[in-house]
Amino acid sequence: MKKFLILQMRPEDETAESEFRAILRVGQLASDEVHRVRLEKGIPTVDLEDYSAIIAGGSPFDISTPEPLKSPIQKNIEAFFNSLFDKVVACDFPFLGACSGNGALGSYCGASISTTYAEPIGSVMLQITGEGAKDPLLMDLPRTFSALVGHKEACDDLPPGAVLLATSTSCPVQMFRVKQHIYATQFHPEADADEFIVRVHTYKDYGYFPPEEAESLIASIRNLKAPIPKEILKRFVAQYKNHD
Repeated sequence: MKKFLILQMRPEDETAESEFRAILRVGQLASDEVHRVRLEKGIPTVDLEDYSAIIAGGSPFDISTPEPLKSPIQKNIEAFFNSLFDKVVACDFPFLGACSGNGALGSYCGASISTTYAEPIGSVMLQITGEGAKDPLLMDLPRTFSALVGHKEACDDLPPGAVLLATSTSCPVQMFRVKQHIYATQFHPEADADEFIVRVHTYKDYGYFPPEEAESLIASIRNLKAPIPKEILKRFVAQYKNHD
Protein backbone atom coordinates (compact mmCIF):
# COMPACT_ATOMS: atom_id res chain seq x y z
CA MET A 1 0.00 0.00 0.00
CA LYS A 2 1.28 3.45 -0.88
CA LYS A 3 1.99 5.85 1.96
CA PHE A 4 0.72 9.32 2.78
CA LEU A 5 3.37 12.02 2.40
CA ILE A 6 3.27 14.36 5.43
CA LEU A 7 4.98 17.68 4.70
CA GLN A 8 5.85 19.85 7.69
CA MET A 9 7.21 23.39 7.85
CA ARG A 10 7.69 23.97 11.58
CA PRO A 11 11.35 24.53 12.57
CA GLU A 12 10.52 24.01 16.25
CA ASP A 13 10.83 20.36 17.30
CA GLU A 14 8.07 20.39 19.91
CA THR A 15 5.40 21.89 17.67
CA ALA A 16 6.47 19.81 14.67
CA GLU A 17 6.23 16.60 16.69
CA SER A 18 2.91 17.62 18.24
CA GLU A 19 1.43 18.48 14.83
CA PHE A 20 2.67 15.21 13.32
CA ARG A 21 1.16 13.13 16.13
CA ALA A 22 -2.12 15.03 15.80
CA ILE A 23 -2.30 14.27 12.07
CA LEU A 24 -1.71 10.59 12.74
CA ARG A 25 -4.22 10.48 15.59
CA VAL A 26 -7.03 12.36 13.87
CA GLY A 27 -6.41 10.76 10.47
CA GLN A 28 -6.21 7.32 12.09
CA LEU A 29 -2.89 6.67 10.41
CA ALA A 30 -0.18 4.38 11.71
CA SER A 31 3.40 5.61 11.63
CA ASP A 32 4.30 3.00 9.01
CA GLU A 33 1.55 4.33 6.72
CA VAL A 34 3.20 7.71 6.28
CA HIS A 35 6.42 9.25 5.06
CA ARG A 36 7.20 12.33 7.12
CA VAL A 37 9.33 15.17 5.73
CA ARG A 38 10.33 18.27 7.68
CA LEU A 39 11.02 20.69 4.86
CA GLU A 40 13.06 23.11 6.97
CA LYS A 41 15.63 20.32 7.36
CA GLY A 42 15.99 19.68 3.64
CA ILE A 43 14.07 19.76 0.38
CA PRO A 44 13.23 16.31 -1.01
CA THR A 45 12.59 15.08 -4.51
CA VAL A 46 8.97 13.91 -4.60
CA ASP A 47 7.73 11.28 -7.02
CA LEU A 48 3.94 11.26 -6.79
CA GLU A 49 3.91 7.63 -7.90
CA ASP A 50 5.28 6.72 -4.48
CA TYR A 51 2.31 8.10 -2.53
CA SER A 52 -1.44 7.85 -2.19
CA ALA A 53 -1.93 11.47 -1.05
CA ILE A 54 -0.18 14.46 0.51
CA ILE A 55 -0.98 16.36 3.72
CA ALA A 56 0.78 19.66 4.39
CA GLY A 57 0.65 21.34 7.79
CA GLY A 58 1.14 24.83 9.15
CA SER A 59 4.20 26.96 9.82
CA PRO A 60 5.33 30.31 11.24
CA PHE A 61 6.30 31.49 7.73
CA ASP A 62 4.11 34.08 5.97
CA ILE A 63 3.90 34.21 2.19
CA SER A 64 3.01 37.91 2.37
CA THR A 65 6.33 38.75 4.06
CA PRO A 66 8.32 41.04 1.73
CA GLU A 67 10.73 38.94 -0.31
CA PRO A 68 13.93 40.59 1.03
CA LEU A 69 12.85 39.71 4.59
CA LYS A 70 12.25 36.01 3.94
CA SER A 71 14.85 33.58 5.23
CA PRO A 72 16.64 31.21 2.84
CA ILE A 73 14.72 28.33 4.45
CA GLN A 74 11.37 29.97 3.72
CA LYS A 75 12.36 30.78 0.14
CA ASN A 76 13.43 27.17 -0.40
CA ILE A 77 10.15 25.86 1.00
CA GLU A 78 8.06 28.19 -1.17
CA ALA A 79 10.03 27.18 -4.27
CA PHE A 80 9.53 23.52 -3.35
CA PHE A 81 5.76 23.93 -3.09
CA ASN A 82 5.52 25.78 -6.40
CA SER A 83 7.40 22.95 -8.07
CA LEU A 84 5.29 20.34 -6.27
CA PHE A 85 2.04 22.03 -7.29
CA ASP A 86 3.15 21.99 -10.92
CA LYS A 87 2.81 18.22 -10.66
CA VAL A 88 -0.07 17.99 -8.18
CA VAL A 89 -2.41 20.32 -10.05
CA ALA A 90 -1.54 18.93 -13.46
CA CYS A 91 -2.67 15.42 -12.50
CA ASP A 92 -5.23 16.35 -9.82
CA PHE A 93 -3.25 14.46 -7.18
CA PRO A 94 -4.90 14.19 -3.73
CA PHE A 95 -3.60 16.98 -1.50
CA LEU A 96 -4.78 18.61 1.72
CA GLY A 97 -3.03 21.75 2.92
CA ALA A 98 -3.88 23.32 6.28
CA CYS A 99 -3.21 26.97 7.17
CA SER A 100 0.23 27.52 5.57
CA GLY A 101 -0.61 24.74 3.12
CA ASN A 102 -3.72 26.75 2.28
CA GLY A 103 -1.69 29.88 1.62
CA ALA A 104 0.85 28.03 -0.49
CA LEU A 105 -1.83 26.47 -2.70
CA GLY A 106 -3.88 29.65 -2.88
CA SER A 107 -0.86 31.71 -3.89
CA TYR A 108 0.18 29.17 -6.51
CA CYS A 109 -3.32 29.23 -7.99
CA GLY A 110 -3.40 33.01 -8.27
CA ALA A 111 -5.02 34.26 -5.07
CA SER A 112 -3.68 37.34 -3.34
CA ILE A 113 -2.35 36.59 0.15
CA SER A 114 -2.37 39.38 2.75
CA THR A 115 -3.11 40.21 6.39
CA THR A 116 -6.61 41.48 5.57
CA TYR A 117 -8.36 38.39 6.91
CA ALA A 118 -5.99 37.43 9.72
CA GLU A 119 -7.69 35.69 12.65
CA PRO A 120 -6.51 35.58 16.27
CA ILE A 121 -5.97 32.24 17.96
CA GLY A 122 -9.31 30.79 18.98
CA SER A 123 -12.54 29.30 17.67
CA VAL A 124 -14.63 30.66 14.79
CA MET A 125 -17.92 29.59 13.27
CA LEU A 126 -17.75 28.39 9.67
CA GLN A 127 -20.49 27.90 7.12
CA ILE A 128 -20.42 25.16 4.50
CA THR A 129 -21.36 26.53 1.08
CA GLY A 130 -23.84 24.95 -1.30
CA GLU A 131 -20.98 23.43 -3.27
CA GLY A 132 -19.34 22.32 -0.04
CA ALA A 133 -22.45 20.40 0.97
CA LYS A 134 -21.98 18.27 -2.17
CA ASP A 135 -18.31 17.53 -1.51
CA PRO A 136 -17.45 14.08 -0.08
CA LEU A 137 -15.33 15.61 2.71
CA LEU A 138 -18.23 17.77 3.94
CA MET A 139 -21.36 15.97 2.82
CA ASP A 140 -23.95 15.49 5.60
CA LEU A 141 -21.93 17.46 8.14
CA PRO A 142 -23.59 20.35 10.03
CA ARG A 143 -23.80 23.37 7.70
CA THR A 144 -22.36 25.54 10.50
CA PHE A 145 -19.53 24.33 12.72
CA SER A 146 -16.70 25.60 14.91
CA ALA A 147 -13.04 25.38 13.93
CA LEU A 148 -9.74 26.36 15.51
CA VAL A 149 -7.79 29.10 13.75
CA GLY A 150 -4.82 31.36 14.29
CA HIS A 151 -3.10 33.03 11.36
CA LYS A 152 -1.58 36.36 10.34
CA GLU A 153 -2.51 36.07 6.66
CA ALA A 154 -5.05 34.41 4.39
CA CYS A 155 -6.38 34.36 0.83
CA ASP A 156 -7.96 37.71 -0.03
CA ASP A 157 -10.16 35.98 -2.56
CA LEU A 158 -10.93 32.58 -3.98
CA PRO A 159 -8.20 31.35 -6.36
CA PRO A 160 -9.35 31.45 -10.00
CA GLY A 161 -11.08 28.21 -10.96
CA ALA A 162 -11.32 26.94 -7.37
CA VAL A 163 -14.53 25.93 -5.59
CA LEU A 164 -15.36 27.57 -2.25
CA LEU A 165 -16.37 24.89 0.26
CA ALA A 166 -16.49 26.75 3.58
CA THR A 167 -16.48 30.39 4.63
CA SER A 168 -16.79 32.66 7.67
CA THR A 169 -17.52 36.30 8.32
CA SER A 170 -13.99 36.94 9.58
CA CYS A 171 -12.21 35.07 6.77
CA PRO A 172 -14.19 34.43 3.56
CA VAL A 173 -11.93 31.70 2.15
CA GLN A 174 -11.84 29.01 4.85
CA MET A 175 -11.80 25.93 2.62
CA PHE A 176 -11.55 25.45 -1.12
CA ARG A 177 -11.00 22.73 -3.67
CA VAL A 178 -9.01 22.77 -6.90
CA LYS A 179 -10.20 20.29 -9.53
CA GLN A 180 -11.61 17.22 -7.74
CA HIS A 181 -8.96 16.05 -5.27
CA ILE A 182 -6.89 19.07 -4.17
CA TYR A 183 -8.03 20.71 -0.92
CA ALA A 184 -6.96 23.53 1.36
CA THR A 185 -8.25 24.72 4.73
CA GLN A 186 -7.41 27.96 6.50
CA PHE A 187 -8.45 26.32 9.77
CA HIS A 188 -6.58 23.46 11.45
CA PRO A 189 -8.40 20.13 10.96
CA GLU A 190 -5.83 18.24 13.03
CA ALA A 191 -5.82 20.44 16.11
CA ASP A 192 -7.55 20.47 19.46
CA ALA A 193 -7.15 22.81 22.45
CA ASP A 194 -4.11 20.95 23.78
CA GLU A 195 -2.41 21.23 20.40
CA PHE A 196 -3.06 24.97 20.28
CA ILE A 197 -1.70 25.43 23.81
CA VAL A 198 1.60 23.91 22.67
CA ARG A 199 1.66 26.41 19.81
CA VAL A 200 0.84 29.36 22.07
CA HIS A 201 3.89 28.56 24.19
CA THR A 202 6.08 28.15 21.12
CA TYR A 203 4.91 31.15 19.11
CA LYS A 204 4.25 33.72 21.83
CA ASP A 205 6.97 35.98 20.38
CA TYR A 206 6.03 35.51 16.72
CA GLY A 207 3.47 38.31 16.44
CA TYR A 208 0.27 36.27 16.67
CA PHE A 209 -0.65 37.97 19.95
CA PRO A 210 1.06 40.15 22.62
CA PRO A 211 3.44 37.85 24.56
CA GLU A 212 2.12 39.03 27.90
CA GLU A 213 -1.32 37.68 26.95
CA ALA A 214 -0.12 34.09 26.50
CA GLU A 215 -1.48 32.73 29.79
CA SER A 216 -4.87 34.42 29.47
CA LEU A 217 -5.10 33.15 25.89
CA ILE A 218 -4.34 29.61 27.05
CA ALA A 219 -7.09 29.90 29.67
CA SER A 220 -9.55 31.06 27.00
CA ILE A 221 -8.89 28.16 24.62
CA ARG A 222 -8.36 25.35 27.12
CA ASN A 223 -11.93 24.04 26.85
CA LEU A 224 -12.59 24.73 23.16
CA LYS A 225 -14.06 21.87 21.14
CA ALA A 226 -13.96 21.52 17.36
CA PRO A 227 -14.92 17.97 16.31
CA ILE A 228 -16.13 18.65 12.75
CA PRO A 229 -12.76 19.72 11.30
CA LYS A 230 -11.29 16.47 12.59
CA GLU A 231 -13.97 14.57 10.68
CA ILE A 232 -12.88 16.40 7.52
CA LEU A 233 -9.27 15.22 7.94
CA LYS A 234 -10.44 11.72 8.82
CA ARG A 235 -12.56 11.60 5.66
CA PHE A 236 -9.69 12.83 3.48
CA VAL A 237 -7.47 10.03 4.75
CA ALA A 238 -10.18 7.40 4.36
CA GLN A 239 -11.00 8.54 0.82
CA TYR A 240 -7.43 8.38 -0.45
CA LYS A 241 -5.85 5.67 1.67
CA ASN A 242 -5.81 3.21 -1.20
CA HIS A 243 -5.54 5.74 -4.00
CA ASP A 244 -3.46 4.63 -7.01
